[in-house]
Amino acid sequence: MKVLFIGGTGNISTASSRLALAKGIDLYLLNRGNSNTRIVGAKSIIGDIGQPDALRELKEHEWDVVVNWIAFTPEDIERDIQLFRGKTKQYIFISSASCYQTPLTYPVITESTPLVNNLWDYSQNKIRCEHRLQKAYREEEFPITIVRPSLTYDTVIPIAIGGFDKYNTANRILTGKEIIVHGDGTSLWTVTHSDDFAKGFVGLLGLRQAIGHAFHITSDEVLSWNMIYKILADALGKEAKIVHIASDFICSVEPSFTGTLLADKAESVLFDNTKIKTFVSGFKATIPFAEGIKRTLSWLHDNPEFINIDQQTEEKIENILSVYRSQ
Repeated sequence: MKVLFIGGTGNISTASSRLALAKGIDLYLLNRGNSNTRIVGAKSIIGDIGQPDALRELKEHEWDVVVNWIAFTPEDIERDIQLFRGKTKQYIFISSASCYQTPLTYPVITESTPLVNNLWDYSQNKIRCEHRLQKAYREEEFPITIVRPSLTYDTVIPIAIGGFDKYNTANRILTGKEIIVHGDGTSLWTVTHSDDFAKGFVGLLGLRQAIGHAFHITSDEVLSWNMIYKILADALGKEAKIVHIASDFICSVEPSFTGTLLADKAESVLFDNTKIKTFVSGFKATIPFAEGIKRTLSWLHDNPEFINIDQQTEEKIENILSVYRSQ
């Protein structure tokens, strides 16, 4: 099976690239060649998908599957439809679970949960991408599959404030500073290791039954945010000094957190993974957060150039704490 990953060396996609190769897939990676991550065994096409006219080599190929890990706008999708119409048997768009109804009217999410999130441009654009692809599927049988990851991690720290590609909250825990946990910390969430995500995702590659369908792929482990931060602190060998602050208050002080917090992580969310388990036989997430976060911290220790303590984020955290104490 001949597969093209547009991207393929990121936090989520690297594990899928490696598993695809382990499964014997003939994998090509299209990227600009700037990543330090090397996927041994993959074939490279160096170029910028944003400049398709310069990608002469790409036009020489036909594919069993094309996956775009880095499409974010309807314009990206329109370009891909033009590029790969008649050139691929399956086109997989990486969307986002943040597209699901916000706020939820029912806390258990299935793939039929409505797509509506008016709080975050990122999610709105992903929804528009899905709508364009569904139109292409209905009107011309463009062979789409849509995948909606939730908070998926490998080389990043999956927390709501001062995490992901930033090391701020981890550093605050290590140095004994207060950290912010939104709400009272009892709302429920799921974090998924990229290696687990890859098991479900790679199972969809070339799966004809998946054409026209959408899937989310997450762990079944459900944790409160208090527990997520406690597990992170335990992995760091420290105790977290938690300050609980309402999500609305956080975003009123620092509106830049509205997307990742009010539009995504403020409410309890439970994912029903029945569909991916039905289509990909044997799929099961097996990496608990207590194990996965240790892997992440170990990787960051070995690759300190990726430890990003962002000064602007630090100032925002301190500002929220200061305003909160002044009330």
